[in-house]
Amino acid sequence: MSTENKYTNKLVDESSPYLLQHAHNPVNWYPWGEEALEKAKTENKPILLSIGYAACHWCHVMAHESFENEETAHIMNDWFINIKVDREERPDLDQIYMDALQAMNGNGGWPLNVFLTPELKPFYGGTYFPPQRMYNRLSWTELLATIHDAFYNRKDTVDLQANNLMQHLQTANTIGTPRSNPGIFSQEHLDALHDEIQRVFDSEWGGFSQAPKFLQTFSLLYELRHYYYSQDVSALNAATFSLDKMIAGGIYDQIRGGISRYSTDKKWQAPHFEKMLYDNALFISTLSEAYALTKNKNYKCIIEQSIAFINAELRSENNGFYSSIDADSEGIEGKFYTWTRKDIADVLGEDTDMFCKIFDIWEEGNWEHTNILWKPERLEKFVVQLGIPLEDLEMKIRVCSDKLLSVRNKRIRPATDDKFILYWNALMIKALCQAGNVLKNEKYIEQAILSMDFLENNFIQNDQWLHSWKNNSGKIFAFLDDYASLIDCYIHLHESTNHLEYLNKAIKWVGYVEKNFSSLSTLFFYTSKSQTDIVLRKKDIYDSATASGNAIMATNLNYLGNALDKKEWKERAAQMLLSIGGGIVHYPISFGQWALLLQTITKGYNEIAIVGENYKSVIRNINEIYIPNKILFGAITGINKYPLLADKSTKDETLIYLCENYNCKTPVKTIEAFKQILPNYTSA
Repeated sequence: MSTENKYTNKLVDESSPYLLQHAHNPVNWYPWGEEALEKAKTENKPILLSIGYAACHWCHVMAHESFENEETAHIMNDWFINIKVDREERPDLDQIYMDALQAMNGNGGWPLNVFLTPELKPFYGGTYFPPQRMYNRLSWTELLATIHDAFYNRKDTVDLQANNLMQHLQTANTIGTPRSNPGIFSQEHLDALHDEIQRVFDSEWGGFSQAPKFLQTFSLLYELRHYYYSQDVSALNAATFSLDKMIAGGIYDQIRGGISRYSTDKKWQAPHFEKMLYDNALFISTLSEAYALTKNKNYKCIIEQSIAFINAELRSENNGFYSSIDADSEGIEGKFYTWTRKDIADVLGEDTDMFCKIFDIWEEGNWEHTNILWKPERLEKFVVQLGIPLEDLEMKIRVCSDKLLSVRNKRIRPATDDKFILYWNALMIKALCQAGNVLKNEKYIEQAILSMDFLENNFIQNDQWLHSWKNNSGKIFAFLDDYASLIDCYIHLHESTNHLEYLNKAIKWVGYVEKNFSSLSTLFFYTSKSQTDIVLRKKDIYDSATASGNAIMATNLNYLGNALDKKEWKERAAQMLLSIGGGIVHYPISFGQWALLLQTITKGYNEIAIVGENYKSVIRNINEIYIPNKILFGAITGINKYPLLADKSTKDETLIYLCENYNCKTPVKTIEAFKQILPNYTSA
């Protein structure tokens, strides 16, 4: 036992920051693994499975209230085999048992606390439980006593509940049979999707729900693309108005950049302060499309600021990206980010009144007796009030923000979860590619290449990819969404660099996924066929803050099937989408990536081939244009291996071919001529 800690449990040898936070609890925690699972069987004890993540506020609260309490820990140790899981390390377990919890009581969240039989079947669960009865919830110790009594004195009832729940989960997992509904690929259905998104659009504050409000980046992208295809201004307004409100809100860090996971209110003022890599990557990708379409200079600034935030606070020395930054510091949520009016005055002096008016700072506070920086009013209002030209006012705000940031950087910082996750790193590399393309910033693309080098040098083990990596090692192999995002990332690296090696790697790993993740239906399993420590191989289809592995894989198959003229991949993508069916149209928030795929399949691709000596500079110019449905190849001369480059040659000039289903228009020689023949081209 450590001389510095009264207690040490089995988590002490783990690498996950979240698990290590619990390594010195009095609870006898085990990681998920053979030792704990065998112990439950040998001792015939129920398993208490507790799942959370490092940036989770309520996980910290429950840990402090219950898992650090010696009396509570004594009860847990006597009655249960206690297993702690980082949901970011084991999303497969999180998905299975979150589904179980939602089947039991209709809602979910973290911390996720589920009770299992020794055979790993769930029979009861919940999220946060207080140390004393409150919020209409049992106390944690009351619940433990109830579960203990049921397991030993009403075992038949527990087994029946567990078996019924497993039957429900297995039945719910029998998805993937395509439905004969080719009519779904129609403008009528695309319009219906748009109408449903508009129905939940908040025209006062932006976004697509009431509180709590998440970014919903897939709905934003759908609306941007719907405008591109249809010129329906309501779609453009919904997307840009929502982005503008987020950027002005407290959910966006006004002095450093970076977006928090969600807003607790409808105005985007008060965030849940944790910052996740995946949210920021998807936010940058969405802003990149918005900038390409609108050329709004503010979007350019926010893209640059967001990438600067990532590079300063989530990028490692070896060019990987860490997972998240905690919501709490010094045990208080948001303490690092909030200010009193006196704090502001001590730093800004004579600029205090101006700054406090713009950022809604009050003596009594605008949130829980302190202040979150946000801009509820447009700056143009203060140009009139303060008599300062807009450009001068923006400069003053930047100077003041830099002063505040300098002071804030001296505070005790929230913890950073410094593990690397393949899926999220691939999302960030893709975001760098997209930002580099639309801003014509080669440094972002160079950084994307370096980050992919980091992944390739560290994440491949025994000819397969790892899911996560920390302290120069990893032990959990990649899941479907890891591979799907990796393949998508390779596609974007090819599009940005025109290095065919990236395209060939995408093709290679599609083959691996087909071999190791395929089910008897059109959909893929979430876990590889070699994984044996789970009670169910799920097929994940729902898109939440991130896209499901199946939705991304279907998108990849559709893209590569069209790019390489592989009919079987195109057909599988369409069949996967048809297996989801009308749910996409009726519930676009839950099937956001699928909705984007439906849009792409219905509208088809702009197939672009650049042939000639100057093909690289032409590609850079084309990548700046908003063409969300493009396939892009370039070479000095034709390459028969790739259908778009086959039988294309030129002597002294660089030619641009625009094709559809490999039927090409007469090639043009300039970007301006290309814009003239490009369908839906919009000049911002």
